[in-house]
This record gives sequence, structure tokens and C-alpha cells, in this order.
Amino acid sequence: MTIQDFDIQVASAQHVDYAQQICDEMAESAKARGTGIAQRSAEYVANKMLEGKAVIALHRNGTWAGFCYIETWSHGDFVANSGLIVNPEFRKVGLAKAIKEKIFELSRQKYPNAKIFGLTTGLAVMKINSDLGYEPVTYSELTQDEAFWNGCKSCVNYDILMSKGRKNCMCTAMLFDPAEKQKESEEKMKKITHKATLLERIENALKRSTKLIVAHNKF
Repeated sequence: MTIQDFDIQVASAQHVDYAQQICDEMAESAKARGTGIAQRSAEYVANKMLEGKAVIALHRNGTWAGFCYIETWSHGDFVANSGLIVNPEFRKVGLAKAIKEKIFELSRQKYPNAKIFGLTTGLAVMKINSDLGYEPVTYSELTQDEAFWNGCKSCVNYDILMSKGRKNCMCTAMLFDPAEKQKESEEKMKKITHKATLLERIENALKRSTKLIVAHNKF
């Protein structure tokens, strides 16, 4: 079995029948890991599909293989790619990475100026996020939208979060800031341009020196 056996696509109305199965697996997976997860209802997941704010992976035999959805906070200033789940039957083939890349791409298309963030306890997800350009940040740099933090109430670690004044918890916070990435890109281009200009000046200086030497040798 390889990643080519799966179709990873933006979810739509034709996929709503998978919503309950996905929610059930989210809950079971959280129990198995012994970590928390903000619980979502099948209706909530189905609505994300209908809104075009979710990505689903299907095996060639029609079985759902993975899922992730988009949530927006602070009037669209922040975006979270939430609920990443892979069907246990299809793990270890790279689906999590492929789904994250697809939902990240969808988020950038729909909300090009939004900061994309995530809270996770999974090392594999942290690695995927890092590859996409996320940076570890403090909780204070995330959305302060109360609706987002209220979603943590169903997490087994909620008491820990609140006891620390929402400054940190068991999850690692990671953030992709498009404005910062643009600045980094511009700075990189400036350095490249500066180096190119410097090399051009050196090359021209060498050419002038060569011409002077040739002219001097003629006499």
C-alpha cells in the first residue's frame, strides 16, 4: 500500500456520510494516546464539509482514510487546521503529511493573510508543521478568541491549561505567520541581490584590470 492508493481532496456534500465515523475515530484515537482533544460533533464535521473547509482522504475502495478541517478565529485573523485523523487501517503510508499539506494549501488559498496555528502533543505533527514553515511560539501569540479556548473544555488537560492561566499546557503551540514569511523572503532576496551586485562589481573590476594589463603589455 502506498500514498498513490488514496485520493486526497477537498471534502464536500458527497462526503457527509463519513462524518460520524470520523468523529468516532477522533475520540478513540484520543483515548488510545491518553491525550486530550477538543471534541466535535458529527454535525459540526459535516458542516465543515459542506462549507468546503475540510480535506478528506479516501482509499481506492471507497473507505475513508483520513480527515482534517479548517477553523477560523478572531474574525479570520487566525486559522487552525484541526482534527487531523488517519484511519488506523491506513497508517504508516504518509497520509498525515499529505493531508496536512493539502489542508495547509487550502487554508492559504481561502485565508492568504491569516496566521495559521496549531496546538499538538504529537511529535510527528510537529515535524510536519515545521516542514510547512510553522515556528514554535508561546500561547500569547495565538488567537485570544474565547470561542477557541472554550473548545479546550472537553480536553482531559483543560484543568492544567486553566491552572497555568492559559499560558501553556501539554500541547506545543506552533504558528505560520505569512507576514513574517514575506519579510524573510524579501530579506533573502535582498541578500541574494546584494551578493549578485557585489560579484558583478568584482567581475567588472577584474575585467578592467585585465584590460589595463593587456594595454600595458602592448607598450
